[in-house]
Amino acid sequence: MTKSEVWSRRLGILCLISLVAPANAHNGPPFPIIEGKRAGPCIVSLWTHPDIGIGTFFVMLDPVPGGAIPKDLKIEIVVQPVSGRLPEARYPAHRDDLRGQVEYKAEVNFDVDELWRVRLLLHSSSGDGELDSTVEPTPTGFGRWDLLWFVAPFLGAAFLWFHAIRRRRLRAR
Repeated sequence: MTKSEVWSRRLGILCLISLVAPANAHNGPPFPIIEGKRAGPCIVSLWTHPDIGIGTFFVMLDPVPGGAIPKDLKIEIVVQPVSGRLPEARYPAHRDDLRGQVEYKAEVNFDVDELWRVRLLLHSSSGDGELDSTVEPTPTGFGRWDLLWFVAPFLGAAFLWFHAIRRRRLRAR
């Protein structure tokens, strides 16, 4: 076996091993955990991007038919591990007006990857509301190394392609 064949085989084995790694982390856009539920004077959708460290929650509100979203509305996100190892932590959400859509945003601290209970609390003079759900935070990725990790298969394919061309040229001589 030639040196190039040995390297090609090693690279192939390395590619196969990399395909076996688990891919259970959420590394993408926010996703809904509550959609179109009524809570107090609003119809609520709760989306999240639950990274370990700082997780982000987005609360989108629509008025109930024939109603309006109260101006004095206050929203809190309350989280607690399902295991009960920590007490509940409350995080206020701040209001963003985005092209006619009323949205609130809150940043929450998650310390470990486990199932967390999430409560959404709405307080206003028009009424209060509460919704519950659960979420599992995920690791944020490799930071600066993400680009290298995700481009590695393409670099490997380019290496194999150039290697094959080089071998053809050497054989042609």
